[in-house]
Amino acid sequence: MARYLLRRLAFLGVSLALASVVLFVLLRMLPGNPANALTAVGASPEQIAAARHSIGSDRPLPEQFTHWLGQLASGDLGTSFVSSLPVGPEVVARLDVTVPLTLAAFVLAVLVAVPAGFTAAYRRHTWYGALLSGVSQLGIAIPVFWLGMILIAVFALNAGWLPSGGFPQDGWGDPAEAFRALVLPVVTIALVMSASLIRYVRSATLDVLGSDYLRTARAHGSSFGSAMWRHGLRNASVPVISVLGIELASTLLGAVVVESVYALPGLGSLLATGIAQHDYPVIQGVLFVSTLAVLVIGFLADLVQRFIDPRLRGRLSGGAR
Repeated sequence: MARYLLRRLAFLGVSLALASVVLFVLLRMLPGNPANALTAVGASPEQIAAARHSIGSDRPLPEQFTHWLGQLASGDLGTSFVSSLPVGPEVVARLDVTVPLTLAAFVLAVLVAVPAGFTAAYRRHTWYGALLSGVSQLGIAIPVFWLGMILIAVFALNAGWLPSGGFPQDGWGDPAEAFRALVLPVVTIALVMSASLIRYVRSATLDVLGSDYLRTARAHGSSFGSAMWRHGLRNASVPVISVLGIELASTLLGAVVVESVYALPGLGSLLATGIAQHDYPVIQGVLFVSTLAVLVIGFLADLVQRFIDPRLRGRLSGGAR
């Protein structure tokens, strides 16, 4: 197990290093000059050159990349070209919105999708089992921004039950107001995510229901509930855990859309502002933190799978020998 963890950690480090290279190169290939955001319209070439020198964009790309790697090694995400403020504290401040939003939506989606997916599989020949499958298909086709606008129109503008957007200026200083501000965004993400998860849970459950080991357990006198709990649940959860990791990672990356719809001051709005201003350190900082989160989520999902499935642990032990 120690060898496996070391290999996975090494793979995590290599993946992060490759991602940083790709991120740096692709960002420099985008059209536009970050110095333009620091100068007024109609600035002279001398003023633009001075702005480029002040932010270091006139240096050779290898030198810029080496400087950025040195900052990352020391835990520094750089300094914003526009605001001249450190990017790291700003990213951490925005995580106060993005992380609760993502985790709350993920938990709600799982609570909805697991029983709904199981029911859709177990009762697939009933009208409500077919209805659950149909609703999940419809939910996958609905764009998240369109669903967000519908929920705003119904529950915020018409009913007036919840705010249509924004976040308290003092953040979580008033937990009740902060919670109310996140209700609609959380529901928006959870509905779209649960629609996808229902399909995977249904598919995994159908595989278990048709398995030989479940029929053997029933033939030996176990009830359906007992057989599912002792044998089916673990086997069905292995592929679902992998999907859960992917869904959690994609939700974190896709929060930019929902945060834009609800005007939330999270990582999404920070990234959008950085792109509009060609603020390379801000863009790099947000995408680097997001990439790190995605890689860590995948790493943890893989560990959970190997802990649950003894067949994976067996292959791990065989590989270690």
